[in-house]
Amino acid sequence: MAELIEIKDVKKIYHVGAEDVHALDGITLTMKKNEYLAIMGPSGSGKSTLMNLIGCLDTPTSGSYRFNDREVRDLSDDELARIRNKEIGFVFQTFNLLPRADAAHNVELPLIYAGIPRADRRRKVEQALEAVGLAERARHRPSELSGGQRQRAAIARALVNEPSVILADEPTGNLDSKTGEEIMQVFEKIHGAGNTIILVTHEEYIARHSGRIIRLRDGLVESDVSV
Repeated sequence: MAELIEIKDVKKIYHVGAEDVHALDGITLTMKKNEYLAIMGPSGSGKSTLMNLIGCLDTPTSGSYRFNDREVRDLSDDELARIRNKEIGFVFQTFNLLPRADAAHNVELPLIYAGIPRADRRRKVEQALEAVGLAERARHRPSELSGGQRQRAAIARALVNEPSVILADEPTGNLDSKTGEEIMQVFEKIHGAGNTIILVTHEEYIARHSGRIIRLRDGLVESDVSV
């Protein structure tokens, strides 16, 4: 499999008052296309910082991050915005759905930002909702959906632009264990269709749905094992 992400000796330092906080302290990782991996670690280990860097929401203080064979630090703001919209699908613990928009419109938003014609948008939205088992709830607003259905809508939104990678940050954190397992089955189906998935979780049983678990501690890779 071709490499999608190459991280070499990446450090991220935040200046907090008079103190320097080393959120990442020299991480080196590669991730391949169609890989399904989980990132774990205690609070303060660097999980969220690494996720933000992978998602092009932040840039390293030093080191190299190549996404799809492009050095991220060399990209313009417009290029980074295009990658975030087209190449990366984000799934969050809190769903981040617009409360007054129905599921279909929430899923459609990335396509609108990408300038996709209306007819193509409709087709892609239907396909994405079908892929997560939510086609029959397309016209329901978030308040009319269960927690699991809201997360399915969020996953469909992440899928709709056919991204290179899906980044899921604690995607089952607001769900009971049964619903969480159902959502993980959705991710397995998506991975089986050829998608790359990177999952951040603190739940061991959730991480074990992936094929590889990377554990962070104090801004470093503590272990990196296939499951």
